[in-house]
Amino acid sequence: MSKIIAVANQKGGVGKTTTSVNLAASLAVAEHKTLLIDIDPQANASSGVGVDPNEAETTIYEILIDRQSADTGVQPTMLPFLEIIPSHINLVGAEIELIDSQQREFVLKEALKELHQRYDYVIIDCPPSLGLLTLNSLAASDSILIPVQCEYYALEGLGKLLNTINIVRQHLNPRLDIEGVLLTMYDTRLRLSKQVAEEVRNYFGEKVFDTIISRNVRLSEAPSFGKPVILYDALSVGTQNYIDLAQEITHGKEEFRRMHAAQPRKQPMHTDDENNQH
Repeated sequence: MSKIIAVANQKGGVGKTTTSVNLAASLAVAEHKTLLIDIDPQANASSGVGVDPNEAETTIYEILIDRQSADTGVQPTMLPFLEIIPSHINLVGAEIELIDSQQREFVLKEALKELHQRYDYVIIDCPPSLGLLTLNSLAASDSILIPVQCEYYALEGLGKLLNTINIVRQHLNPRLDIEGVLLTMYDTRLRLSKQVAEEVRNYFGEKVFDTIISRNVRLSEAPSFGKPVILYDALSVGTQNYIDLAQEITHGKEEFRRMHAAQPRKQPMHTDDENNQH
């Protein structure tokens, strides 16, 4: 039975798609059978693993709107244990098209039933909004992973997201858990990053992942090559960050801490260290 994790934050530019792609890739490299679902009309997660949505016969749009089998939308990627259901720009109108559907919040959940036994993990890249596509994702998921960028106004809008999560629990999916809050775009040179990290930890406590995603050149470059960072530069800080995140999710926080207790605590690094690697 697969564990389904929605990566969501209605705020744009927080590292949501970067996290979806690279977490899915890191799980796959660890030989966990993983499905990445791109439900964002921008389709950046699709192109981020080298899949052209315009060449796909079946995307998440056809699955949600035309009720095509989810299996027909599954495509391979460059990683043997990672498959994807791509998105398409047509998804922009999907929320309006779903309005009159019966059980409109459960369309994705129904569609994924046939795939439950095939994967260890399903990662859903949600759009930057709290509309019907995100509600479908939360209704179908076991948990939600919330990326929060270490910049000004990091906590802005999170109250609304947490309220949405509570509404989903009450009416659509009582088992929805918070997988964790992920600090992204961390820069050790900036006092602001440390202040935001402290603020987020004070707000969410143990729900914040120990793993922090550093601001990182390779991480920013990888999508333009249609690759997860682990295939673009396996030795980069970004790669190590997402491998750590995958371990923290698969092993749990306590076991992850035991695994890393013997190692000296690595400070998150900044991008300039890597500019001259290639």
